[in-house]
Amino acid sequence: MPELPDLPDLPDRDSPDAGEPPETAAERRRRRAQFLHDLAEARELRDRVQPRRARTARLRHAVRMRTFRW
Repeated sequence: MPELPDLPDLPDRDSPDAGEPPETAAERRRRRAQFLHDLAEARELRDRVQPRRARTARLRHAVRMRTFRW
């Protein structure tokens, strides 16, 4: 059995880097906006590629909204 190579120690994700300042609220909002934009773009692409699935999802969503009590 081959031996695994030694992997470098990676910093913990939870511990902030001493050299990096904490993320500002504006940076977080910008990253979130970019993520949501990319997510919407991916959904549009999926809907174009799989129209039957998109139609089913739209109908399912409409039923869910009709049965929701305000």
